[in-house]
Amino acid sequence: MKILITGGAGFLGLHLAAFLEKKGYDLTLVDIQTFDKKEYPGKYKLVIADVRDRKKMFDLVKGQDVVIHAAAALPLSKRDDIYSVNVQGTKNMLEAAIKQQVKRFIHVSSTAVYGVPKKHPIFEDDPLIGVGHYGDSKIQAEKLCLAAIKQGYPVTILRPKTFVGGGRLGVFEILFDWIHDGKRIPVIGNGQNRYQLLDVDDLVYVIWLFIAKNNKNYNDVFNVGAAKFKTVKEDLQKLFDYARSGSKIFPTPAFLVKKALFLFEKLGVSPLYQWIYDTADKDSFVSIEKLEKTLHWSPKYGNSDALIKAYKWYQKHYNEIKSKSPGITHTVGWDQGILRLFKKFL
Repeated sequence: MKILITGGAGFLGLHLAAFLEKKGYDLTLVDIQTFDKKEYPGKYKLVIADVRDRKKMFDLVKGQDVVIHAAAALPLSKRDDIYSVNVQGTKNMLEAAIKQQVKRFIHVSSTAVYGVPKKHPIFEDDPLIGVGHYGDSKIQAEKLCLAAIKQGYPVTILRPKTFVGGGRLGVFEILFDWIHDGKRIPVIGNGQNRYQLLDVDDLVYVIWLFIAKNNKNYNDVFNVGAAKFKTVKEDLQKLFDYARSGSKIFPTPAFLVKKALFLFEKLGVSPLYQWIYDTADKDSFVSIEKLEKTLHWSPKYGNSDALIKAYKWYQKHYNEIKSKSPGITHTVGWDQGILRLFKKFL
């Protein structure tokens, strides 16, 4: 079976490639980023291309059995890039897959489409309210996928919670950096809210099940998240206990901190974007009942398991990580900006 993965050089793309290659699939990985050949030792076709290049995408999709569309411009990207990649890029991939009669199109969306809901758990049919350009673009991309489903095309839409694992840096590199240095970790609010995460290995396994079982019941929207999670304070404490660095929770007044972070974001001196800090002090968890019933599957890892796994990888690769320049993707650390100043006092 031939599978094309967009965003192949990204965090999820790397884990998908490693898993699916072992399953014997013929993989084509597409990304606008350069591939680190050391991370892709298997038999892959690595293509540097932009999902906004309609003709190129039509050519690449030809002959593929499955398309996993994981490419996305992340919230720290420029507004125009967010919409052109996340919306127009999705449109290009869908049209190419439909024309080439691909058997299954898997679209990796985000729970950011729910905005900051007031009730939990969140179900797939709850209202979609995008926060910021990223959340809005993800909603628009989903509408394209839902329109294709109504026309009878086999599309699976996944809404994963924030997923972590080996190689996941981005905002998590800031957390791990502070823990490594034994700093107090400021949380917005008191840390008593429940914030569900997801281990990348569980997400990869779910995607594989949708491919391996391929069923018309999969033409739908599915939340994906951990089944086991406690409060932010409790989950972080397990990570602190493992790290033995002396880090502790440092509660902060939510209202004032959010106002400050909003200002810092607008000034371009903070790596934290609105959806992160708007949801940080609130419950944030989705129901995965629909997914569990459809696939007869349950997640292997809970929140603390996923965090500890990711931190282990961070420790092992610490010197390599610190030798790289910061960026705006999940495979490198983000520039801490003004947060670096606060770190000195914690």
